[in-house]
Amino acid sequence: MATWRRDGRLTGVQRLLCAGLAGTLSLSLTAPLELATVLAQVGVVRGHARGPWATGHRVWRAEGLRALWKGNAVACLRLFPCSAVQLAAYRKFVVLFTDDLGHISQWSSIMAGSLAGMVSTIVTYPTDLIKTRLIMQNILEPSYRGLLHAFSTIYQQEGFLALYRGVSLTVVGALPFSAGSLLVYMNLEKIWNGPRDQFSLPQNFANVCLAAAVTQTLSFPFETVKRKMQAQSPYLPHSGGVDVHFSGAVDCFRQIVKAQGVLGLWNGLTANLLKIVPYFGIMFSTFEFCKRICLYQNGYILSPLSYKLTPGVDQSLQPQELRELKKFFKTRKLKPKKPTL
Repeated sequence: MATWRRDGRLTGVQRLLCAGLAGTLSLSLTAPLELATVLAQVGVVRGHARGPWATGHRVWRAEGLRALWKGNAVACLRLFPCSAVQLAAYRKFVVLFTDDLGHISQWSSIMAGSLAGMVSTIVTYPTDLIKTRLIMQNILEPSYRGLLHAFSTIYQQEGFLALYRGVSLTVVGALPFSAGSLLVYMNLEKIWNGPRDQFSLPQNFANVCLAAAVTQTLSFPFETVKRKMQAQSPYLPHSGGVDVHFSGAVDCFRQIVKAQGVLGLWNGLTANLLKIVPYFGIMFSTFEFCKRICLYQNGYILSPLSYKLTPGVDQSLQPQELRELKKFFKTRKLKPKKPTL
């Protein structure tokens, strides 16, 4: 699957900063679609006009424009620890799946990515649950005043394990996610009628969007059940807004199919799919712009507005090596010459 390749001309802090800024901006600009997805999954939109636009308009009229970004601050704060844990876990899994010759198969690479994502999700799961609770509440009559207040309230009222309600769906949902990733990857050469190593940037972007659409569609039923379990609480008005009553994950699947049919497991999929292209488009463009700024500061390119390389600079050097080299030549240039007879 197309991903950002590790660029040795950036430091680890710069890579994390670029990815964090790109993720924060893409999350913030697509937050209304995420809100429409979660509301449809939990069941608030039942009995009302459906669709992302109708849901957003109804929330806007009832709670104000700011309500379209409910839970987005928590999602953005969650991004940095989630990315750090995922990167560390991915490196460990890659080492685990690499053979004695230093090779790793594509299936193993996909599994490493899926397992790393699962680990990061489990570690930061309480923040995801709190994001769902914040989205479901009415900001004019809030049950939670923010991340810390929600964490302490849920812990005191429902216990520590309530913060991990529905986490098992994350583990089970990783299986169709990995299968979808492999399915897309195995057919990329047939789709584009060419080798993977010659794909252009637009083709790689299309690959990412296609993979996201397939994997999220396959794993969406598990995501729907997870959202219902996260939202359900006897301490919230209307039990958290959940449209079915259930006693566990399996019973939740059963009750959804019984009340709404099999397609009820995919409620909110339209808003979720509409989010893919702008989300990754904003993320790619923001990451590339931040990357150019960092490369310009490091001295590899002439301007942050283009990738025109700086003449005479070895692009294979690490940032620290390039700084040391510049420092060496600067010191040598300023060193006074000895007088000659």
